[in-house]
Amino acid sequence: MQALGFIEAPFLSISAMLAQEAATAADVHILGFESTGNEYLIVRLTGDVSQVHAALDAVEKLAPQLGASIITGTIPRPAEGFDPMIHFPNANNPLYGGRDQLLPADYPTNPNSSNHMKPQAIGILETQGLTAILEATDAMLKAADVKLVGKEKIGAAYVTVVVSGDVAAVSAAIEAGKQAVGPLGKVIAGHVIARPHDDLLALLPK
Repeated sequence: MQALGFIEAPFLSISAMLAQEAATAADVHILGFESTGNEYLIVRLTGDVSQVHAALDAVEKLAPQLGASIITGTIPRPAEGFDPMIHFPNANNPLYGGRDQLLPADYPTNPNSSNHMKPQAIGILETQGLTAILEATDAMLKAADVKLVGKEKIGAAYVTVVVSGDVAAVSAAIEAGKQAVGPLGKVIAGHVIARPHDDLLALLPK
C-alpha cells in the first residue's frame, strides 16, 4: 500500500477546494471524503510519500485563505490489516439522510452517457438550512446557464449544492445563490472551481 494522507477540514465546500488543490499540486489520488458526524470531513488521499507531503503542504497554505482551520496527517507505510480503516461499505446516515462517505464507486462513469463531457467549472454553494439551499438553487438555475449536479448533506443542517457550466455562468450562479439565501439561513461558503480535477468530479453525481 502506498502512503496515505488525511485532511480534516470543516464543511464540504471547503473540503472540495482543498481536495482540488491537493490533486493538482502533486501526483496523488483522492480516495474519498468521510463525514465525522458534524461539520468536519476527512479527505483521504494516497501516493508516494513525497507526493503526499507535497499535496498536504499545498493544502496547508491554501486553508488560511479559505478561513479554515485544518488538521493534516500522513501514514508513510500503513500497517498490514489497516485497509478496512479506509475502504469500507458506504451507508446513508439515518440521522440526516446524507452519505457517510463520498466515494467514486457511488457514481461510476458511463462513457456512453450524454453527460460524460467534463465541465469547464463547478460551483459549490453550502448553507446551513434546507430552505435556504432550495431558494438558492432555484436562483442559481434561473440566473445563469448552469446544470444542477447534485445535493449533499453532512449533518447539523449543512447542505451543499453543486452546479456545473462555463466559468462565467457558474460564477454568476454562485453569486445569485448567495444573495438568495438572505434571512432564510446562513451561507457557509460559495466557491467556483475552474477545470475541476477528475478525482474530484468522480465523487460527484453524474
